[in-house]
Amino acid sequence: MDFPRRNNTRVIGTPGGPVVVLAHGFGCDQNMWRLVAPALAEEFQVVLFDYVGSGGSDPSAWSDERYSSLDGYARDVIELCEALDLRDVAFVGHSVSALIGVLAAAGAPERISSLVMVGPSPRYLDDGTYRGGFSAEDIDELLESLESNYLGWSAAMAPVIMGNADRPELGEELTNSFCATDPAMARVFARTTFLSDSRDDLKSVAVPTLVLECTQDVIAPREVGAYVHAAIPQSRLITLDATGHCPQLSAPEATASAIKAFLGNPR
Repeated sequence: MDFPRRNNTRVIGTPGGPVVVLAHGFGCDQNMWRLVAPALAEEFQVVLFDYVGSGGSDPSAWSDERYSSLDGYARDVIELCEALDLRDVAFVGHSVSALIGVLAAAGAPERISSLVMVGPSPRYLDDGTYRGGFSAEDIDELLESLESNYLGWSAAMAPVIMGNADRPELGEELTNSFCATDPAMARVFARTTFLSDSRDDLKSVAVPTLVLECTQDVIAPREVGAYVHAAIPQSRLITLDATGHCPQLSAPEATASAIKAFLGNPR
């Protein structure tokens, strides 16, 4: 397998410097990092990639079976690190990628030495005293709408997910990103994302971890950020002065600054 082609991999920044891997969330691609990556590239070797089924990845590498669980995406991350012979990686995962990073770090501890979780949610569905932000009816409705009319769902949901109603161009960008994703592959990734439960996996995190949350986020509310922080022993929690689920677009300077400060002193 041609790994750079499979995942549309790019490497920018400081040759020989510490390695940062930037991983996008559902419905997105590496372009979502374009406002943060240059700032990180001043000090780090930055690896950007697209998950199979997203962006410029190789669609022939798609497998419904492999990508119907977060483990399949984590395997991609590990294989990419192996192909590029990356070690001591700081894995920066947005949204569902934060939990994919948890699985990848557990599967390849010799490769991944720290985690940055941007807007993580280990479970979107409320469960007893746990508040993920969505009821079972919410998730069922979301997935049914996505199944029946993916483009319509994208146009309706992307601005809500992005937040920042006073900056409609951000919601439009996320809408376009969603709409550029193959609907059949997006449906599989969506079910994998919104039906996942990674709460038990948090207990296994054994590397320094930064949890980044926003003051308002309908996808990963602050109760979830607090839960993730409490579940990971070696974690720090930072609340960015930003709204919405994509601070790398809505507040790129603050996002990059928080990441750089943590990577400069992860312990």
